[in-house]
Formats: sequence, structure tokens, C-alpha cells
Amino acid sequence: MINPSTSGWITKFFVEQQFPKNKVPETNASFYQKVRNTGFIYGHIISFDTIVTIDTTGWFKEEISKVALLNTLFGIYTLNSHDLDSEIFIDKVVGFYNQMDPQGFNLFKKILPKNTPSLTLEKIIAERVQTNDSIIGKNFSHLVTNALLFIDVLAFQQYLIHNEIPEKYLKKIEETVVNIVTLALKIKSNKTQYDDLLIKLFEASIRYSKFSKNATVTLETLQLDYFTNDLEKQYLIDIAGMALWSDGLIENNEAYFLHSLAQLIAIPDEFVTQSIASTNAFITNYKKEIPYFNYSNPVKHFYDQTTQSVATLVTRNKKRLIKEITESKELMLLLAYSTRRDLDEKEKKKVKKQLLDICKTIPSLTIFLLPGGSLLLPILIKFIPTLLPSSFNENLDNED
Repeated sequence: MINPSTSGWITKFFVEQQFPKNKVPETNASFYQKVRNTGFIYGHIISFDTIVTIDTTGWFKEEISKVALLNTLFGIYTLNSHDLDSEIFIDKVVGFYNQMDPQGFNLFKKILPKNTPSLTLEKIIAERVQTNDSIIGKNFSHLVTNALLFIDVLAFQQYLIHNEIPEKYLKKIEETVVNIVTLALKIKSNKTQYDDLLIKLFEASIRYSKFSKNATVTLETLQLDYFTNDLEKQYLIDIAGMALWSDGLIENNEAYFLHSLAQLIAIPDEFVTQSIASTNAFITNYKKEIPYFNYSNPVKHFYDQTTQSVATLVTRNKKRLIKEITESKELMLLLAYSTRRDLDEKEKKKVKKQLLDICKTIPSLTIFLLPGGSLLLPILIKFIPTLLPSSFNENLDNED
């Protein structure tokens, strides 16, 4: 089973998938449809378009994003080169990201030259799906961050075609995406509390351009003829449709906006109709799972996301965690007391110290050892009693 949080996962991915040499060539249309069905375009990945099914039960969102980005980049590589050699592909992607790194952008500075190409790519992808420095910011903008990952795929296609990324391509496509979203929100009939949030998230997610709120733009002034590839055009339509989505309703002026955009970039009206239906179906089905639509405030959102992450870590390490706790009789007793009464300060310090000692022995729990990690301990303690035998909560019943 592939584990995107340990080194060597890219090599294992290609070993497990065993892409056949007689793989049927993709078209732009079929490739894009498959990518959209996975949720990659919308920033909420629900599946992978792979030969061998990958079970993501218990995975973190970043782990899912890693595999999705790798798989989608490989898809665009095979689409353009008709080649399935994973080693050549990895070399190409590493070369692409090395050129993609602009002046002053420190995304890949930690990568050491002694790494193999696959390990180097693992580090690149790990950094690429974590675009925000702060934990709160990263969880806050997760949806848009992942939606803009498709720009990597589009830029990689340009790199494959031209042997380099065209000058100012990344800046141009980012500016165009943000401007189209801004225009879409301006003509949106049914305003919602998420509209301002969406544009802020897009602005916070761009990397290679500066967005000016004072600039006056229209569809006609966006120089959309710069984009000649169908994948670029279809992506722009879907991004605009995502901004316009509002409880399944599409007003006449909103549909007119999408069709006007499609006309300017020479996309058939049939695709716009399909885009509206696909976007509505996807968001309707997964709205409760998409962070953007469940945002309340940064603190609550951060707590909810962190709670989910800690729960995943505890579940993954259930057997070993139970073993370590049961071997510490004092910790067991203190945790048992905590289910019946509040611990005093001295007892809390003991729980904290002993839990941190346990975290040292379980590599996956090193998050609790990082600066500020002790703030997560109450969440960890919250989940521990549910893992232990029922007698754990009853072992004080006979005490007077």
C-alpha cells in the first residue's frame, strides 16, 4: 500500500500501477473529463484516475493532493509524449519545476542535489501542495490552493511542447484566472457570504503575479487569445462556473457571461452547458466536505481541521499507541481520572510529559514535538479514551 508521507512513495506508485505498454492514447477532451471527475479541477479530490484503485481511507488531504498531482502530471505527460517511461517522466518533471522556481521564491531551496530524481520530486511535490507558511492559512485556503494546482499541469504541458515554460506564462494564467473569477462574482445575481472569501482565497493562492484590485478589466481586455490550448480554455470556463455556483441556480446573466467567455476563447456552447451541469453536480454532492463552503471563522476552522488531523494520526497508530499507554501505569491512571474529574496542574504536567515521551517513540506523532505542538495534546487526549477497552472508563467505579 502506498504511503505518500514516507520516502519512496513515487517509485512504489509506478510499481503498483504497472501502466500497460498498449495503453490507449488520451485526447485532450477525455483527459480533461477524467481529471474533472476526480475533483482535481475543483480543489476537492475524491478519487484518482488510475489503473489500480488506491484506497485513501485515513489519508490526509495533503497526501491525497500529492498523489493526485503526480498522477495528473503523468497523465499530461503521456498525453503529449505517448510515452510511459516513469524515469524519463520524473526527470522531465524535476526539470520543469526547477525552471518554474522564480527569482526570490524559496519553495525548493531545501532540496539537496544528492537525492535521486524520484526523491527530489517527492520533496518538490510535498512543498508544492503546502503553499501557505502558517497552518491556519494552509487549512483556510485548501480548496483554492488545490484548484490552482491545475496551473502546474497546464504549465508542464507547455514545457513539454516548447522544452521550456514560455516567458511570463505562469504570471499570465494566474492573472487571467483571478480576473475572470472577479468578473464572474461581479455579475453574480445571488450574492452569498462566500463571494468575498473566494476572491481573497484566490488572491492569497497566486504565486507568480500581483493582483491589483484597482485595475478595471473586462472579458474583452483580458487578451484571452493568448491561450490557444483546449485544456487552458476549458479550465477557465470551469473556474468561472465554480465562482458563479450558488445552490444549483444559474441566472440568465450568469449563463450569458459563461457563453460570452466561451465565444471569446472559441469553446463550443455545448461545453459550457456540460460545465454548468458538472460543476453543479460535483459541488452539490460534496458541498459538506469542501472546506470553502464550511468556513465559519479562522479559529474554528483551524480547530476543526486540526481535530480531524489528530484523529487520523491516532487511528493510524492505534495499536502502538495503546501498547505504549498501557505500559505506562501512571499515565493510564491519570487518563482514567480525567474521564471523571478535572486534573490539577501537577497531574496535567505529568500527562503532558508522558504523552510527549510516547510521541517520541512513534514517528508519525512527531507533530506533537514541534514548537507549539503541545497545544494539540488536549485534542490527542480527547481521542485516546475511545481507543482503549471499556474497562478504562470504568476502572474507578469501585473507588469511594
